[in-house]
Amino acid sequence: MTVILRRSLALVITLLAALPLAAQAPTPSIGQKVGRLLITNISVIDGMGNPLRGPLDLTIENGRIIGIQPSRDQEFSGSTISNAPAQRAADRTIDGTGLFVMPGIIDMHGHIQFTRGGKPLPKDYVYKLWLAHGITTVREPGSMDGIDTVVAHAKLSDENRINAPTIIPYATAGAATPAEARALIRSLKAKGAVGLKVFINYPDVWQAIAEESRTQGLPIATDMKIQYANAIDAARWGVRSIEHWYGIPDAAIGGRQEWPETYNYDNELDRFRWAGDLWRQADPARLSAVLDTMIAHKVTWDPTFAIYDANRDITRARNQPWMKDYALPQMLEHFEADPARHGSYFFDWTTADEIRWRNNYRIWMQAVREYSRRGGNVTVGSDAGFIWQLYGFCTIRELELQQEAGFTPLEVIRNATYNGAQALGLQNTGVIRVGFDADLLIVDANPLHNFKVLYATGVEVAEGGKMVHKGGVKFTIKKGIVFDAEALRADLRETVRRAREGTR
Repeated sequence: MTVILRRSLALVITLLAALPLAAQAPTPSIGQKVGRLLITNISVIDGMGNPLRGPLDLTIENGRIIGIQPSRDQEFSGSTISNAPAQRAADRTIDGTGLFVMPGIIDMHGHIQFTRGGKPLPKDYVYKLWLAHGITTVREPGSMDGIDTVVAHAKLSDENRINAPTIIPYATAGAATPAEARALIRSLKAKGAVGLKVFINYPDVWQAIAEESRTQGLPIATDMKIQYANAIDAARWGVRSIEHWYGIPDAAIGGRQEWPETYNYDNELDRFRWAGDLWRQADPARLSAVLDTMIAHKVTWDPTFAIYDANRDITRARNQPWMKDYALPQMLEHFEADPARHGSYFFDWTTADEIRWRNNYRIWMQAVREYSRRGGNVTVGSDAGFIWQLYGFCTIRELELQQEAGFTPLEVIRNATYNGAQALGLQNTGVIRVGFDADLLIVDANPLHNFKVLYATGVEVAEGGKMVHKGGVKFTIKKGIVFDAEALRADLRETVRRAREGTR
């Protein structure tokens, strides 16, 4: 990734000049680059699954954590956290009294989208929603707006020229023949892709993609859909992550899933309606063997529970409280039922469908929890922009759903931070540790008690006999660059207000 992000500025300018208006660089960054940052008296969740500690002081210099030590007058039993750094005046100090810090969230499935409902989005709308929720790294799985755009924006983000998390650019790889597949992968590597997203391909094409990706050093994430292969094939081909659930229960059925005779895969209502019956048909003994095979081949499972949450209760999804202030009109239009748009299939969604999906989630969640219990790597991804899920909010909903699946809050945070870094091969993020990048989020309430405090809308809590508002990330820090999350949220609310009023 480092090599990719250090391509020459001339190349980036050339790429940007060739992009359509919607893909041009967003507005300049409002993140504050701080030479030496001191965060005092703060409670720390380290991302490794260890208990909360504090109050501690964190010293950050040139984007790296250089010191972690007890705050003044605090004494701790046990091992030393770290040696205190040499004393030097801080360029900025954040008083962390009453605040909590954890590693910035790594969203393993975040699409950069510049249009919804056939209409353009503000160029940094998605980025600001991510940053406002403490998301500091995003794997862009498939480059919907083109790998050139995503690679260019990854560099702009790395240089703090735009308001955006660190972007890990993957490119979609699919072809008609093995020769075409190999040529495509070489081309994508030359364009700056650092990984591949693979969908449906014939087995010989899949084999060629797997072989060429190893040669080029490009890890594969797969969204397998219903196809000629399943999770066992993917594991043996060397796929590094399986997205959603596709291919896993399929491999445990021992044949093809049963559908009604009218089923049409290209009809999304059929496709998603009957996907809700897939996990019920998986044989438990076969499924256990599938999980073991995936673990043996070190496959990461990125379940993205949140993106299908509307299937369990469409009324709840349509009336999520943040839609009012944070969803642009074109987002809401895109979510409405339309058979021509991917993920907009709720034109005959029934009580039976919702019940089927609730039962589907129960088995799916048990499988993901068991996968982790056996040593498999589970991460956090959102896939927002579809199915009534808004960027940023969807990621926090994923944390809640992983807790519903049986993970403890500490385990969920590990999935969202350390595990994501491990899956992406990022050696210096995902953990609050001396020598690591200062990728952090700071919030005014304990997320281990209630993940709802991480939503941009926060939560009402009882304090001193009255209700007070808590939560909403206060600061998102990306490699030492400090973003005021509330300022980002205020900007987003104003953007939505003006759009709804028809003003600029």
